Amino acid sequence: MVRDLLAQARVYSLFARLIGATRGRQDYVQRYIRPRPGDRVLDIGCGPADILEALPEMDYTGFDISPEYIASARKRFGNRARFLCEDVGAASIEREQGTFDLVLATGVVHHLEDEQALKLFDLARRALRSQGRLITFDGCYVPGQSRFARWMLDKDRGRFVRSREEYSRLASLRFSRVESHVRHDLLRIPYTHLILICSHE
Repeated sequence: MVRDLLAQARVYSLFARLIGATRGRQDYVQRYIRPRPGDRVLDIGCGPADILEALPEMDYTGFDISPEYIASARKRFGNRARFLCEDVGAASIEREQGTFDLVLATGVVHHLEDEQALKLFDLARRALRSQGRLITFDGCYVPGQSRFARWMLDKDRGRFVRSREEYSRLASLRFSRVESHVRHDLLRIPYTHLILICSHE
């Protein structure tokens, strides 16, 4: 029931605001994404593109498999971004490989089994310029986290919530440099996020 409701763009965005995701998003953007005006950004699994509220003017392309999320994103941000309704294959992006400064995958990898996750990392690697970065953001199991945080992760819509080591291992199969950052304070409720910053040295 809750999972079905969160598939609706308005409900998803409202729920995110209620749990404090807006404040946490600002921190995430400024500390880890570090966007620069004019950067070319590819947002894999962009959802309703709420992250655009925290980004400066950029050359932004977002894609998601959900027609409802993409329709909502186009309605809100269509004048400042490009949106595509596709899966992580994103064939229409192939002709733009090597042209993006940033690739984002916010709350995506924990929805993907290992083979699908590697497909995402492959797409990101091809899309990025030589000095570009992939930033991922997902729920994560870590030792010592609160019982409530672990319970929330167990109930997450994503069926592939992993440990810090498991996420990092997958990313390192495609990127030579992988930094990982654990955060417990990006929401109003107890929750554990892992942020990966992936690049080539």
